[in-house]
Amino acid sequence: IQIPSPPSHEEPTPAAPWRCPQECDCPPNFSSAMYCDTRNLRYLPFVPSRMKYVYFQNNLITSIQEGAFDNATELEWLALHNNQISSEKMGKRVFGKLQRLERLYMNNNNLTRLPGPLPRSLRELHLSYNQISKVPSNALEGLENLTALYLSHNFIFELGASLKGLKSLILADLSYNNLRKVPDGLPASLEQLYLEYNYINAIPDDYFQVSPRLLYVRMSHNSLTNQGLSSNTFNSSSILELDLSYNRLQKIPRVNTNLENLYLQGNQINGEQQDLGFLRVLGSPE
Repeated sequence: IQIPSPPSHEEPTPAAPWRCPQECDCPPNFSSAMYCDTRNLRYLPFVPSRMKYVYFQNNLITSIQEGAFDNATELEWLALHNNQISSEKMGKRVFGKLQRLERLYMNNNNLTRLPGPLPRSLRELHLSYNQISKVPSNALEGLENLTALYLSHNFIFELGASLKGLKSLILADLSYNNLRKVPDGLPASLEQLYLEYNYINAIPDDYFQVSPRLLYVRMSHNSLTNQGLSSNTFNSSSILELDLSYNRLQKIPRVNTNLENLYLQGNQINGEQQDLGFLRVLGSPE
């Protein structure tokens, strides 16, 4: 994943009263950024208190000790992806004092559970490519500012209602997991839902109606059957793109006329179907 550079509107500052760790690079013209990435580090260097943007990605870090960031209460972006951090070697409250943290990157590690508790200020949480198998319903509690949640390429088989209280959530990527049912209670704010490559075989009636802003739904490579869908499952006026390819459908589900793109390849659809002249259908029978 590419991490954007910190905003460049800061004015050059005179020499600061703290020292940059010798393992890292602290550009003099960005006094709040510290680059410690791609240096074969096996530990976390000390983070000076004025830092807002800290980059530890692409190292060999395996643990985060309790109190590791207690001094760095100004942190807004923290990049820890592409390391070897395990849940067992993380302090229970390592992010507890980071009340300004907005972006946390921990994808490509060895996590078996969600880190926490997480700051309420968080806007983006990147946890893809880990070994997480369960997300308790209270794991994301209080994250009312979270807009993007990335949990793809894990082993998640249970989500419960963990998304329900995320009042600002716009994007949820839960693809490439072991889910057998859709998450309980989608947020009303949700616009993008990615559930492809799971084992979902049914969707409750009116499931998407609680998310009136939902635009993109991707559910390819699941086990959906017509028996597991109601006549109104996908009849949502907001959805513009719906990917149902590589499932077990024998009939085209009823969709709303506002839908623009419908992907159906890799199903078992045959026989006379509804008139879909209002949209672009890919993979449907001629």
